[in-house]
Amino acid sequence: MKQEELADCLHRYIAPLCQHKFKSNLKEKFQCVFEGIAKAGNPTLLNQIYTELYITEGGTGQVNDEHEIRQIETTSRKLHRPETTIRQEELFKASPGRDEPIRTVMTKGVAGIGKTVLTQKFTLDWAEDKANQDIHFTFPFTFRELNVLKEKKLSLVELVHHFFTETKEAGICRFEEFQVVFIFDGLDECRLPLDFHNTETLTDVTESTSVDVLLTNLIRGKLLPSARLWITTRPAAANQIPPECVDMVTEVRGFTDPQKEEYFRKRFRDEEQGNRIISHIETSRSLHIMCHIPVFCWITASVLEDVLKTREGGELPKTLTEMYIHFLVVQSKVKNIKYDGGSETDPHWSPESRKMIESLGKLAFEQLQKGNLIFYESDLTECGIDIRAASVYSGVFTQIFKEERGLYQDKVFCFVHLSVQEFLAALYVHLTFTNSGLNLLSEEQSTSGKSETRKDNFAVTQFYQSAVDKALQSPNGHLDLFLRFLLGLSLWTNQILLRGLLTKGLNTVLTYHKIVQYIQRMISENFSTEKTINLFHCLNELNDRSLVEEIQQYLSSGRLSTDELSPAEWSALVFILLSSEKDLDVFDLKKYSASEEALLRLLPVVKASNKALLSGCNLSERSCEALVSVLSSQSSSLRELDLSKNNLQDSGVKLLSIGLESPYCMLECLRLSGCLITEEGCASLASALSSNPSHLRELDLSYNHPGESGVKLLSAGLKDPHWRLDSLRYGEAYFCELTLDTNTAHRKIKLSDNNRKVTHVRDNQPYPDHPDRFDQCPQLLCTNALTGRCYWEVEKKGDVLVAVTYRGISRRGDSADCRFGENQHSWSLFCYGDRVSVWHNNRQTLIPRSSSSVSNRVGVYVDCPAGTLSFYRVSSDTLIHIHTFNTTFTEPLYPGFGVCSGSSVSLCFPPPVRETV
Repeated sequence: MKQEELADCLHRYIAPLCQHKFKSNLKEKFQCVFEGIAKAGNPTLLNQIYTELYITEGGTGQVNDEHEIRQIETTSRKLHRPETTIRQEELFKASPGRDEPIRTVMTKGVAGIGKTVLTQKFTLDWAEDKANQDIHFTFPFTFRELNVLKEKKLSLVELVHHFFTETKEAGICRFEEFQVVFIFDGLDECRLPLDFHNTETLTDVTESTSVDVLLTNLIRGKLLPSARLWITTRPAAANQIPPECVDMVTEVRGFTDPQKEEYFRKRFRDEEQGNRIISHIETSRSLHIMCHIPVFCWITASVLEDVLKTREGGELPKTLTEMYIHFLVVQSKVKNIKYDGGSETDPHWSPESRKMIESLGKLAFEQLQKGNLIFYESDLTECGIDIRAASVYSGVFTQIFKEERGLYQDKVFCFVHLSVQEFLAALYVHLTFTNSGLNLLSEEQSTSGKSETRKDNFAVTQFYQSAVDKALQSPNGHLDLFLRFLLGLSLWTNQILLRGLLTKGLNTVLTYHKIVQYIQRMISENFSTEKTINLFHCLNELNDRSLVEEIQQYLSSGRLSTDELSPAEWSALVFILLSSEKDLDVFDLKKYSASEEALLRLLPVVKASNKALLSGCNLSERSCEALVSVLSSQSSSLRELDLSKNNLQDSGVKLLSIGLESPYCMLECLRLSGCLITEEGCASLASALSSNPSHLRELDLSYNHPGESGVKLLSAGLKDPHWRLDSLRYGEAYFCELTLDTNTAHRKIKLSDNNRKVTHVRDNQPYPDHPDRFDQCPQLLCTNALTGRCYWEVEKKGDVLVAVTYRGISRRGDSADCRFGENQHSWSLFCYGDRVSVWHNNRQTLIPRSSSSVSNRVGVYVDCPAGTLSFYRVSSDTLIHIHTFNTTFTEPLYPGFGVCSGSSVSLCFPPPVRETV
């Protein structure tokens, strides 16, 4: 038989038979997930319990080494906002507008968010012929399994045959003739040295080499380029694979609120019980956030099910510490009934189980300090854990401790979730200090021994303060949750729940207030927002909500005065706003204080908001500098930013542009109306948008002075197919239409051009007598009473004064009380020859020639609420700053002009507001 005929036979007969058997085996393997005690036989059908996860398309493979609880807190604020979502069965389908096929998908997500179950569901749907039937073979691997092959030499064919014997039995070796998907779950657990720069190139699927070389070439597309790859990872490990090797990045965000509710309704068929549980979770911010993680939903369900059964009508756990204590008790109870033949009413803790929990706690703490989440037999042995006992406990405490069996029977261990490891670590530290006085967190460990009460209380206070200090020193918050648990365990009410496990309690009644005060003092310090928020969560674990309740009372009464807030109270306000999802859709700074200080204090809320309204809040370039960190943050939710009516000028916009050009900036709408921006600022914006053109859709530059070149630069972006910008608004809409007041004009001032031109002439004009008329100073006012923000331009010829004044300026005589700029009621710009000076209260400031070089047009901008008056030299294309007065205007202002003999001033017409779409 010829080779072509053999291949045809393989496709037509052998491959389908192999595929049928292979699918049957995968169905058997993946149709059940084990909730609870796996080895005790408590399987749940995956299709029955599976709840759709929230998966978003987009993002980058950049590293994020923040504590994953911090990440889930950030994510929880985004879940109710529309994003590009994707279903697991559509992973390899190109999105609209995408021409290139998708070969490699990377899916990120924090621990316990559901990545592994997602891959299992994908595989099960394929095996049950429900989805992706264009795929001939799906090969699911875990990096834990591959780790144990670190020293082996295998070809790609041998690797597949090793794990999936059906393909070996069928003699299938030429995988390039099939559409295959390789799933590699858990890149963050990879212990193979993946080197994408120095690894030899391999293209032959039958050539033997190390597993890391196989994987590297498979991911690079050198080996079996026709294959599709799906890699899952926790965020911190995402950068192990070069971006050019990944076609699409997705992120598992866990459960949205409706998905969360669906999960609990599936778990609790009793509608009344389900309603009570869902309502309870919504009232506790900590539980609400954590329940975005599917594993925590399961922990919560296990606990609440037991509490409702054993304490009917009793109070449900509200804090994380209470929840995890109950979880530990529930698992101990199950072990007692299933393995020891006990009953519900028997004591939960035996000497054996106490010793095992303490050993697991020691393992959890020591590995947490090292940053390890995966352990080996040697790690267990070092902590005094018997391997056989661990095997039993990995069955009993599947929820707490998982045993992974790789190839050749090697064992790998881990806790089911990072939070469980952190709880057991905190419990171990608490037990050690309670039993021996040894502070495992102190650099200088010492035992307190038996001593007088005062010294004991001091040691207890020091113990908790050192824990707070250590957590605050962590650069990525890896001890945040550990600290919450440790402080929660200090409460006597929580220690009572662990009776039997704790042989003696730690009395913190006398030190409780000192601990709370210390945390409140740390909140007042200048720590990062994330650290400060964790301190509030710590106070919550201690059942102290005094600071938050104080601010909430002010907010609800409408009596919040931000001028009087202490640093700790500002932090409390931030915590409250970040905890309230309804306040995060639109953040309006004016609700709290229209000031720069308020913005800087509330910057974390801006970062978490979808839309930020900051218009008319007296902001400067200092605010722009602060906003750069928001715009360039990977975790920022901001999509609309309104900075209109702030005196930002070009210098502020230049700073803002640094944030706009960041690849993480996802801003879609930017309003900079009336911010005194010229073509220089427009050039900065155009440059930023050229660097990051994919997101900004709407730009409002009305009430500014972009000039022809500025408009040209930004309008070009509208025509650029790479720019997403589809709406550009510009034009001097703040331009005031001034009206000259003939009743104030000196008799030698002549009005012409429909009363738009003022000229100093030799002959008196036939004006009637009027008390408002200047009788000796060749000046006049406009009728406009200015109280807001206004801009106007004049064309000058000769020596002139351009001024603003209060209405009450004197009109009689030629004294300083009458002349613009020579009294406290007026401010003026004096242009004479090629020189310029500014005047106020009879004080002259000479302007250097570089700022006042020859130009016949003068621009004036006044912001009455902000107390600023600015003069500009105007050319055809730009606005050049001459001088700004900063003061407090106590009355409406009136534009005014003074003209010397033979000189004239003309009011300029405002250009129209233009919008380009």
